Amino acid sequence: MKNVVCMTRVLKIIGHTTSINASLPTNDSPFLTYPLRPASYAATLGSTVIIAPHPDDEALGCGGLLALLRQAGQPVAAVLVSDGSQSHPHSQEFSATARRELRYAEFRHALSVLGVDESDANVCYLHLPDSQVPTQGQPGFAEAAARLADFLRSTQAATVLVPWRRDPHPDHRATSQLVVAALAQLAQPPRRLEYVVWAWERAAPADLPQPDEGVGFRLDIGPVLAQKQRAIAAHRSQLAPGIITDDPSGFLLSEAMLAHFAQPTESFIEALPPS
Repeated sequence: MKNVVCMTRVLKIIGHTTSINASLPTNDSPFLTYPLRPASYAATLGSTVIIAPHPDDEALGCGGLLALLRQAGQPVAAVLVSDGSQSHPHSQEFSATARRELRYAEFRHALSVLGVDESDANVCYLHLPDSQVPTQGQPGFAEAAARLADFLRSTQAATVLVPWRRDPHPDHRATSQLVVAALAQLAQPPRRLEYVVWAWERAAPADLPQPDEGVGFRLDIGPVLAQKQRAIAAHRSQLAPGIITDDPSGFLLSEAMLAHFAQPTESFIEALPPS
């Protein structure tokens, strides 16, 4: 990875410490050129629903915003789209069911660290297959969009947080499509803020936001950065050395990837309302 500045960050959760020798990216990403909004902006978003394709996307992409929302007393609910079971698909020690339950537990832990109620009443699990979240026209898509719309109605969401529509991961793009389909079913759709996960590392030029697609901004999360880092650390199965150790081909977040989420800002694109 080019143009980086080294730093070391230590993530701590109860009974566990993860040391990350991270490399902070310098100002060569378009997401880092967005104008900065103060932490107090979070209080203006109202009741918010975070929609995460996988367990850990909530902490990586917008954990700071979630913490700020809760500090401001705003209600936050959560939707987990996929079951997260395919990060270590060849494990024999952890069955698919065990991997799913581990990832769900990590998701709930991260939410609690951020101050979000992790109870079943406040979290909607769509239970879609990891790496195979359906897109428009595929089996299961319409049903998932309808469930999502029902949850958004029940929470009376004023804002939804969803991955950037061309974030370069198939499940992230499919999640964006699900959200668009769900919002189309609502009489008064909430504001849609799109957060960045894989576009920090993998975006081709065509994946990046265009001026007519939304308004980009950075949010100051400095006051809650340590809290966000603890939420990321809650996803122990995704951080070296990991928990699932019998699948050498399994996924772990790299230090270079984690560096993007050690910054004191988060980047968002506010989608333009339908014309």
